[in-house]
Amino acid sequence: MLKVKVKFCAIFALFFKYAVSIRCFECNSMNNSMCLDPTIYDKETINNFLPIAECGRGIYSANNEFFCRKIIQTILHKGYEPEVRVTRSCGWVRHHRDCYKADNEDHLETVCQCFDNECNSASVRKSALALVVGATVMMYL
Repeated sequence: MLKVKVKFCAIFALFFKYAVSIRCFECNSMNNSMCLDPTIYDKETINNFLPIAECGRGIYSANNEFFCRKIIQTILHKGYEPEVRVTRSCGWVRHHRDCYKADNEDHLETVCQCFDNECNSASVRKSALALVVGATVMMYL
């Protein structure tokens, strides 16, 4: 019986890593115009045309907690209209502020980080923790 419990805990621990990962849009508006504002599209269109990445999948990183990042760049071309690009991706080095601005010689940049799936849904971490606690209690009953 002890072997079964140990196997169950080992398998559960392996899956828990993926249960607490965060999913983020991963796109660049230069290649995909949907990246500018995904909220104007329905869920089916987003699922078909806007890639979502499992942050940290395949990467062992005990010290990093992944999050979603959105970068809005206004590229300043001399003699031409400015061009706005949006990049959405996973991040792993947090800034001390959720959003910050940078003003460089050739572009303006706003970087924001968020900590929920696709930055617009409930956090998986809380529900995953409840799943772990519930399964553990059930195992011992």
